[in-house]
Amino acid sequence: MIKMEEKETLLESKNQRSNGGFKTMSFIIANASFEKAAAFGLSANMILYLESEYHLDLVTGANIIILWNAASSFLPVLGAFLADSTVGRYPMIAFGSTVGLLGMFLLWLTTMIPQARPPLCSDSTTECNSSTSLQIIFLCFCLGLTSVGAGAIRSASMAFGADQFVRRYNKEESLAALDSYFGWYYAASSLAIVISLTLVAYIQEHLGWAVGFGLPVVFMLLGAMSFFSASSLYVRVNDKSSLITGFFQVIVASYRNRHFSTALQRDYVYHRKKKSALVVPSEKLRFLNKACIVVDPEKSLTANGDVLDSWSLCTVDQVEELKAVLKVIPLWSTAVLLSVIVSQGSIFLVQAMAMDRHITSRFEIPGASLPVFVFISAISSIVLYDRIIVPLTSRIMRKPFHLTSKLKMGIGIMFSIVTMVAFAFIEYIRRGKALDQSVADSSESVANMSALWLILPFCLGGIAEAINAVGQCEFYYSEFPKSMSSIASTLRELSNSAGGLVATSILNIIDRITKQKGKPSWISSNINQGHYDYYYLVIACICVVNMLYYLLCSWAYGPCELVAVKVSSEEDEIGEE
Repeated sequence: MIKMEEKETLLESKNQRSNGGFKTMSFIIANASFEKAAAFGLSANMILYLESEYHLDLVTGANIIILWNAASSFLPVLGAFLADSTVGRYPMIAFGSTVGLLGMFLLWLTTMIPQARPPLCSDSTTECNSSTSLQIIFLCFCLGLTSVGAGAIRSASMAFGADQFVRRYNKEESLAALDSYFGWYYAASSLAIVISLTLVAYIQEHLGWAVGFGLPVVFMLLGAMSFFSASSLYVRVNDKSSLITGFFQVIVASYRNRHFSTALQRDYVYHRKKKSALVVPSEKLRFLNKACIVVDPEKSLTANGDVLDSWSLCTVDQVEELKAVLKVIPLWSTAVLLSVIVSQGSIFLVQAMAMDRHITSRFEIPGASLPVFVFISAISSIVLYDRIIVPLTSRIMRKPFHLTSKLKMGIGIMFSIVTMVAFAFIEYIRRGKALDQSVADSSESVANMSALWLILPFCLGGIAEAINAVGQCEFYYSEFPKSMSSIASTLRELSNSAGGLVATSILNIIDRITKQKGKPSWISSNINQGHYDYYYLVIACICVVNMLYYLLCSWAYGPCELVAVKVSSEEDEIGEE
């Protein structure tokens, strides 16, 4: 029996050495990048497709797109828990690649099957037939499949790539390999998005929807083929621990042990994980500490020290993991309101289409390509901060300089306010020019104002998103236990999803209020009859409230873990002197 186990271990070690590593990195990155290119290629001009082909008004179309994007951001959270606890990362990515390809293919068919859309509007009348319920249901079904595919791929792709290095190299080599892998992963994803927002958007405007929606299908097909072609080379880790199950166990155990008094905390014995550095739970949220109190070892523990009922007794580590999540929820919620700006892509596109997009007399930049400057400014701001601001300031101050994670988050929120004010001011000028040209009655007329003015607010939005996102990741990493360091990316996706739901609520409320008594809605399908500038100012005011809310949450939270440790070490050095 022992020889058999040793033989299996040797075979496993040999397999781990031969599989994984850099040779599988390109296949995983290609799959993730092609999925990004396909998803952004579809969403770039989707509002125009819904308005022109399905005859939907702006508010209805924007709601569908916002909910679609929200689902694509929320499903990776669900997929991450399933991949880690039951399904596994490889099957999750394989499932996402297949379902996503199916959704893209069915959506592409809507551009070629006449029965999938309402008939074209007649030139002799201004009335158009509305879409039937069945046509809308099939459209949403296709979009839903693409969201499921995106959620499955994004939930496990980065972690699955990291598995290829951690299980093959030693600690020092794997750290260097991971640093290279993450860099290439983000660079490839950003490049894919830039290509998609330029090439695919241009093809959709000039070659039609059939060709323009067919290209994302090709992207998904290439991504799936790339991933499956290296199936025999991957390292597959079977991790069956469920973080969310542990959270519920702590809540249930705390309730069951609610009669215990935490006032005598030092008199209790706490159950802790073997070889864990955590011996006693922290003082914050003390009511949860009741979940790890060992009252009667004979009734709750086995002879080996294992727990008999995980729903009655938890470890100190489990308690602290749940506390870490609960403590950051208020600060995390500030990112939700920041994500409301990101969800306004359809509104920004309508604004861009109502402006002069000509670069030369013959070339007209696609309206959906302007958000490229969001990603360009985001990458540029990160490089500027890391390569110029930090070294130069450190040299001037003659000591290491770095902005704290909470300060970065606050700066990002401040930039979001300026972003929406800039959008509102540009729209105010554009609308005035459109009224002066007497083109307010036409929804397709273009004001005599260059769309390149929108580059400024798009760049400001990119800076806001990049600084806040980096600050969030640093904050979660420093505040969460090591066992939860990978959850940071999941929380970012979750805030984007929640932001989309908030955005659609704001959109519907403002539309309902402003179109009373027969007046045109601020968010009218005819942008010249609406007041998009007022709508942007409302969002700017919400961002101001979000800034005040953030300052309150930041003050209530107190110093971050890394800051507290640094202050404590400095005080110890002063005491020793």
